Amino acid sequence: MAAVTGAAEVEAGWVAEPLGQEFPGLALTALAVAAGGSHRTTRGLRARLRTLSDRFGGARAVLLRREPVPAAYRAFYRHVGLDPDVDRPPGEAAVLERLLHGGFASSDRLGDARLVAVVETGVPVYALDEERLVGPLGLRTAAAGERIGDGPVAPDAAPGSIVVADAAHAVAPLFAEPPVPYAASARTRHVRLYAPSVEGVPAIHVEEALFMVADALVEG
Repeated sequence: MAAVTGAAEVEAGWVAEPLGQEFPGLALTALAVAAGGSHRTTRGLRARLRTLSDRFGGARAVLLRREPVPAAYRAFYRHVGLDPDVDRPPGEAAVLERLLHGGFASSDRLGDARLVAVVETGVPVYALDEERLVGPLGLRTAAAGERIGDGPVAPDAAPGSIVVADAAHAVAPLFAEPPVPYAASARTRHVRLYAPSVEGVPAIHVEEALFMVADALVEG
């Protein structure tokens, strides 16, 4: 899949050992984007959310967990000791919100693009402020006493939990939103998108999700 204007090529993140041995197929894929459009969402994104709201009714939501990509994330959650019926994988969580609110709610351009991507592909995409990062992103386990980021208000990382990290700090828990100051907002101009994936999630789905968000961000 070709990169869109304003986006670099996808980059495979590093996975620290022995994490990679313990969880074969665990991966992180990143994409740097120079966002050129307005932070306001687009008519196209709002239209896609309306269409997806119609597609994901109660019956589809019940069957979603049996589809290959959602099933792969559910299996990984169980492997790391999470109950996917309590701590729901991102794709399922988005569809549950649609059922609770009667539709997929529109917010801003970045939020809508990420929502469309996870519903369409099952792959979650997160967004970081590129200017806050040092080097490439990867996955590792958190050390005892480590925080997500630095400073007195940085949240604690659970010891031994899997975190997304750059060369200097942990920047987000796995499958959770990055905290301030690392999280990108709709107004962030230089964004590092990343998508964590697990065994059973095809690479083409991961790239599709990333470029779906990137395309929306660079749209005029």
